[in-house]
Amino acid sequence: MNSLLLCIPFAGLLLCIAVMPLVKPEWWEKHQALAVIVWSLLFIIPSIVLNGAGETTETVLECIVNDYLTFIVLLFGLFCVSGNITLEGNLAGSPAVNALFLAFGTLLSSCIGTTGASMLLVRPMIKMNSWRKNKAQIMIFFIFMISNMGGCLTPIGDPPLLMGFMRGVPFFWSLHLFPILIFNMIFYLIDKKQYRKDIANGLRPDISKPGVDIKVEGLHNIVFLVAIVVAVILSGTLPSLPMFQDAAGNVLGITIYKSVKLTFPAMIEIAIILLAALLSFKTTNEKIRTQNHFTWGAIQEVAILFIGIFITMQPALALLKTMGPNLGITEPYQMFWATGFLSSFLDNTPTYLVFLTTAGTLGFTSGIVTTVGTISVKILTAISCGAVFMGANTYIGNAPNFMVKSISDENGIRMPSFFGYMGWSLCILVPVFFIDMLVFFL
Repeated sequence: MNSLLLCIPFAGLLLCIAVMPLVKPEWWEKHQALAVIVWSLLFIIPSIVLNGAGETTETVLECIVNDYLTFIVLLFGLFCVSGNITLEGNLAGSPAVNALFLAFGTLLSSCIGTTGASMLLVRPMIKMNSWRKNKAQIMIFFIFMISNMGGCLTPIGDPPLLMGFMRGVPFFWSLHLFPILIFNMIFYLIDKKQYRKDIANGLRPDISKPGVDIKVEGLHNIVFLVAIVVAVILSGTLPSLPMFQDAAGNVLGITIYKSVKLTFPAMIEIAIILLAALLSFKTTNEKIRTQNHFTWGAIQEVAILFIGIFITMQPALALLKTMGPNLGITEPYQMFWATGFLSSFLDNTPTYLVFLTTAGTLGFTSGIVTTVGTISVKILTAISCGAVFMGANTYIGNAPNFMVKSISDENGIRMPSFFGYMGWSLCILVPVFFIDMLVFFL
């Protein structure tokens, strides 16, 4: 009962994120930090009363040091580096061009991560479609495909799969999810309808130059982007090396408070990412950032809101870890929907790990051998797809979702509200996921 009561601040903060931009947009823009502080305190103070100051401090510091810090540093690094790369040319945002661009970005997500691909391609996508009026659906599908589903093919693509790799899932196992990914690409027909509206209203792209003329500036920043991807991979592999472990097998690091430790692999990841961001700014002409309409607003908003989300969702995650093995979820379709639903609102990495661990206890004798047990291919597929795909269901389901929304808003694209976006996901994604269930998970 206490755990359920402590979940109320998380629900309250989500409700604020959903409702306040509609009811009091100017107030919300100025006072987001205040709302985050209030809802965080509404969790922290009752938690101190119920669990004691020591345990509460440990819980809050654990999520800030081991989850939020690396999360926001990664976003910051990718935001900085991608802001120093600009794509100029005469590509016009037609349904065919947009579909090809989304397909390219979707595959790129598995190479440099959903966040990396999103930050690299969001501005070029906006520029290509600057002539159009009906274009919110383009950025919505950008979130669906590039910011989420595209990360399903490798452990680099999305953090849950990296955690699976660290627990024995083969690196290239995720490639067999490719047919499901292709099955879910339905963007072209929906954009075609909106494109025809723009053409009917007299809007035309500038196609005065023959052929395709594309120029990329700041291309040297790809080196820094690769460095960030390497840093993420190292953060997942270094903890298993003996040199980073003590005699008991614990990862070495600097103790912050009780069991809260900033590990050396995390410190290496943070140092590489911040150095890459710094060098990117030092070696890139400011003109490129001007062309990209680069501002700090998007990363600032995400940093403020997500520290509150990370803190207040701790009771919900603890409840999930306690109840996960006792939920009676044993079938692939159940794993798919349970993992997916919770990944829509909670961090998809711990959600994935809860159900991966649960699956490892089901006693399978054949399948993928992991450190948590042998897991059937169908079950592992369901958990992986649920965690990666359904992060697209809400703006807070995956890290880049809110970033893409904020950058789109800054560039004059009227993105749907929190509930409006969920309306899109309910009308488009949920039916697709239902078909996925019938075809792949029954």
